[in-house]
Amino acid sequence: MHAALYISKTGLSAQDKQLSTISNNLANASTVGFKRNRAVFEDLFYQVQRQPGAQATQDTQLPSGLQIGTGTRVVATQKQFTEGSMQVTGQSLDIAIDGRGFFQLLQPNGDIGYTRDGQFQISDQGELVSASGQVMQPAITIPAGTQKITIGTDGTVSASLAGQTADQNLGQIETVDFINPAGLQSVGGNVYLQTAASGDPVGGTPGLDGLGSLKQGVLENSNVDIVEEMVNMITTQRVYELNSKVVSTADSMLQFLSQNL
Repeated sequence: MHAALYISKTGLSAQDKQLSTISNNLANASTVGFKRNRAVFEDLFYQVQRQPGAQATQDTQLPSGLQIGTGTRVVATQKQFTEGSMQVTGQSLDIAIDGRGFFQLLQPNGDIGYTRDGQFQISDQGELVSASGQVMQPAITIPAGTQKITIGTDGTVSASLAGQTADQNLGQIETVDFINPAGLQSVGGNVYLQTAASGDPVGGTPGLDGLGSLKQGVLENSNVDIVEEMVNMITTQRVYELNSKVVSTADSMLQFLSQNL
């Protein structure tokens, strides 16, 4: 069978994964703290029929070889942790990280998840939780009778209580960073999990040691650029069409042979 059929098949499959990646980016264009994915391609192994640099004669070498490629594949989808635009909401429990870092959330299985989504709420126990009910770590408990919550750029949380003149210190929000954030595993719900590729989390005080400072009443929007994604979608469509054309051309060649030989 014609090798071009199988080569173009890998191109069609790779572009299909590329389109899925683009569609996921566009679907999350309004997701707070979302980071876009980029499909990473690589060419497959080559059939070397003439080795470059091989001896053509005793005194001469081949300046180039004969190497037939076997196609392409998507080898990875890389998260791009560039910062999204900041949206001022004025809500006291909306927090954005201005720079590097992640909030820590306690998962149902006891593990720690990491997120850039700063849309926090108060549980029935008075704890700061995510929209899915996952408790921020270390836990911050808001006492009853709180009139106003203040979150400093360094993560210090204080509350103004009814009947008290002085604010009460409720604790410290700690953020963490990774040497390779792109190595984190996405599990949905705006949560990432640590992997061997991401390295161990390095915690600290927001605003120090390379960690971003916190902004109260602000949310970080998705870093998806809709125009860029649309251009990528058009490019993907055209490449897919060209690979389909190769299949059609190879089929026509085989049809010609079967009818004329």
